[in-house]
Amino acid sequence: MGDITLSAAVRSNLLALNNTAKLIDRTQDRLSTGLRVGSPTDNAKAFFEAKGLSSRAATINEKKDGIDQAVSSVSVALQAVNALDSLVEQLKGVVNSAASASTGTEFTELNTQYASLLSQIDNLTADSTYQGVNLVNSTTSTLTVRFSNSTSSKLTITGVKLDQSGLSLNLATGATADLSQATSRATHINSLDAAIATLDSKAKTLGSNVALLQTRLDFSTAYANELQAGADKLTLANITEEGANLVALQTRQQLGISSLSFAGNSEQSVLSLFR
Repeated sequence: MGDITLSAAVRSNLLALNNTAKLIDRTQDRLSTGLRVGSPTDNAKAFFEAKGLSSRAATINEKKDGIDQAVSSVSVALQAVNALDSLVEQLKGVVNSAASASTGTEFTELNTQYASLLSQIDNLTADSTYQGVNLVNSTTSTLTVRFSNSTSSKLTITGVKLDQSGLSLNLATGATADLSQATSRATHINSLDAAIATLDSKAKTLGSNVALLQTRLDFSTAYANELQAGADKLTLANITEEGANLVALQTRQQLGISSLSFAGNSEQSVLSLFR
């Protein structure tokens, strides 16, 4: 049997229909996935550039979570310092009240109240832990926050000891505040004023660290969004444009089928002349 020979017109129409079908398949794939570049075969340069940007965004988002937790950890420490400052002010109030006391019973009650408030300082510092980190109860506690994979892009916050001993407010074992003595009251006031100055200084440092971490958190959020947006520009399909393309391609396909039919009919007409 001889080979079937197609006319140039039919062959041209078949090729056009085949190309149109491929374009329709590609457009439908873009509409279903939302991606203009979904693999290296679509556009190797855009695909790998987008992959690099997405990987960088994922890294920044991972670090961002750590920064967010660090903000909470330092905020807890700052709130603890403010609470300690309130306790120290209450201690000053007890000492000042002793200046107007006159009976042994009153001094005993004030000494007991003073000792109770001192114990609350230790309790508060011990309770100020966030995810295993306590920045107000030990000088050996540290919080290291990494902003990126670079070894130098980080912030290390060292803890402080703000309990009774750390603030130099602890009494000797078995001793009382001895608030009945004016000299003792003056000594306590000086110690309490020094403790307040220490707490104010630590509060400023912690507040500065919270502000810095929040700034880096905001930057990391914006940076990761821009990186992902850049990746999307390289790979995402324009759904409106692709929808219009699909309609145009389907129209072209219908016209191609009609053209192929006309070419076939034309050949049949020529053959009928030889019958």
